[in-house]
Amino acid sequence: MTNGDHKMLIGGELVEAAGGRRYENFNPATEELIGTAPDGQAEDAERAIAAARKAFDETDWSTNVELRRSCLLQLQQGLREVADEIRPLLTAESGMPLALSYPMGIDGPIESLGFWPELLSTYEFERALPTKQIMGGTSERIVRKEPAGVVAAITPWNFPFQLNLTKLGGALAAGCTVVLKPAPDTPFSGTVLAAVIAKTDIPAGVVNILTTSDNKVAEILTTHPDVDQVTFTGSTTTGRLIMRNAAETIKRVSLELGGKSASIVLDDVDLASSVAQAVFAACMHAGQGCALATRVLVPHRRMDEAVAIAEGLLGGFGWGDPMDMANMMGPLVNRAQYERVLDYIEVGKGEARLVVGGRSATHDKGYFVQPTLFSHVAPDSRIAREEIFGPVVCLIGYEDDEDAVRIANDSDFGLSGAVFSGDVERAKGIARRLRTGTVAVNGAQWFDPESPFGGYKQSGLGREWGVEGLEDFLETKTFSFPAV
Repeated sequence: MTNGDHKMLIGGELVEAAGGRRYENFNPATEELIGTAPDGQAEDAERAIAAARKAFDETDWSTNVELRRSCLLQLQQGLREVADEIRPLLTAESGMPLALSYPMGIDGPIESLGFWPELLSTYEFERALPTKQIMGGTSERIVRKEPAGVVAAITPWNFPFQLNLTKLGGALAAGCTVVLKPAPDTPFSGTVLAAVIAKTDIPAGVVNILTTSDNKVAEILTTHPDVDQVTFTGSTTTGRLIMRNAAETIKRVSLELGGKSASIVLDDVDLASSVAQAVFAACMHAGQGCALATRVLVPHRRMDEAVAIAEGLLGGFGWGDPMDMANMMGPLVNRAQYERVLDYIEVGKGEARLVVGGRSATHDKGYFVQPTLFSHVAPDSRIAREEIFGPVVCLIGYEDDEDAVRIANDSDFGLSGAVFSGDVERAKGIARRLRTGTVAVNGAQWFDPESPFGGYKQSGLGREWGVEGLEDFLETKTFSFPAV
């Protein structure tokens, strides 16, 4: 796509922002300008919301399940055709390694989009309850699922294309209309969607994509009376603000927020394999994943052994230029995040033992931080409790299974986790006790559109993916009538 092709989508039209305003988009690996995006203003947000409201109220999108199925399949095919065009844009603006764009960044999300039309072919939007005598009369009752209405979808910069598609897929399958606002750092992951959607049969106004550098413009989406639901992925701090904003009009809110997940390595497992898996996963994409398990719990008596394994793994970990297919880790997304991670590393130096890494990389440009490992980390230390969102791994010792579960659950967050054991049943028992939304046992993957994803505690509200992800965008109505 040329620079001029990056436009917003409002009311079925690819448009510039009010007054033609645009803002610059930079490559975090090189700090070079890669292009500009429309800088949406308050009036653009108002137009997008109005278009979504009109499409919900005046078209049959909310009631025509077959139209939704066919349009989602059409969108999926359209995205398949431009996947290789989108791929370098994603890496350029987010720093996601090109190697990750296949399973997690571009191709995987496009194929996952097919889950929604498949679900729509079997999902029952109405079900009958048994005929029953109620208050002196015999009643028939129907429980009906109906779309929530206009949805504001606000997405982050770490997996931008995947999260844009995840939120659009669930909301559109439910029959909602959407105003999608991508993160300011990754606008092109929204504008490429806008260009494809504009060529589909999705009715005008059903999907609106608003790019902006101004958080106050985004805030309109969380307060506007014509928005019925807000779905947000991002920091817990911003999630709290969205809940406060939504409270005034009692909007539905779905939040996928921060995490400080734990991998528990039990004492009966091959330490070399399990510690290596846990540390590798924690540093992937420079640790910029809310579900990454950056706390690795190992038995106290095997701490030194675990340190040696982790140090060796990180010594050969592929990182640097995200366009190099050998690298699993590129830069942090921007200077603010870069400085935040370096600040946490300085905190960690005073709390635990620095084993490897611990400073910025020796690159001339780009927001690169070395993969960093701290050992003998106290469970109550800042680096063990606060989300760093960088390639910083904490090795934490524990006494026994009870102690491991206690440490893992002693967190404000509850998004994900992992358990490694030579006994699968033992590992499953630990998994059932973890207060998190997902748990991987012995490296088995849950990351799939059939699997509901979301968090406990301050990791969020609601679920994405799965039947639960569809129902997150549905209201429930019961109506009754006299039995014949």
